[in-house]
Amino acid sequence: MKLVIHGKNIEITDGIREYVQQKIEKAVNHYQSLTNEVDVHLGVARNPRINPKQAAEVTIYANGNVIRAEESSESLYASIDLVADKIARQLRKYKERRQDKKGNTETTIDGEVPQEVVTDLIGDRTPELPDEVVRTKYFAMPPMTIGEALHQLQLVGHDFYMFRNSETGEINVIYERNHGGYGVIHPRNGKTGG
Repeated sequence: MKLVIHGKNIEITDGIREYVQQKIEKAVNHYQSLTNEVDVHLGVARNPRINPKQAAEVTIYANGNVIRAEESSESLYASIDLVADKIARQLRKYKERRQDKKGNTETTIDGEVPQEVVTDLIGDRTPELPDEVVRTKYFAMPPMTIGEALHQLQLVGHDFYMFRNSETGEINVIYERNHGGYGVIHPRNGKTGG
């Protein structure tokens, strides 16, 4: 297993490095066969309005899937402990889902019903973009079904997940709805909203 540790506004000392290795290796110990690479980002917020200030984020690349956890507290070591526990739980869920999936050939979203396409999402507001791009991310986008994308969304712990739909070849976004359930955004090819 490859372990990479990054620091933002913090020097990664030998003590911190050893502590991270000990905690993360213990968390992923039972899942070594699934884990290819583990990325750990440790950071200290300089902004006095951000509380708690000490953050630890772990991203695990496991057989083409991404599993992510993030925790913050007043102590860097406490944040590392919290994120190690959280990533261990997510790995356990991931392994259980893989075992459950062996019997099923296709995962579907329960109650997925095509809904009317909303053409005007912003109403009379003017769309505004930030003045500058603060971060750019690149990631592999292998084709997957909506069910597989839902599984990835649950693993990364975000509100949405962008993926290439294996049925259509298009880029889609699956997201958690505020009032429960999930939604999927599909591109409207060759048509303009009105």
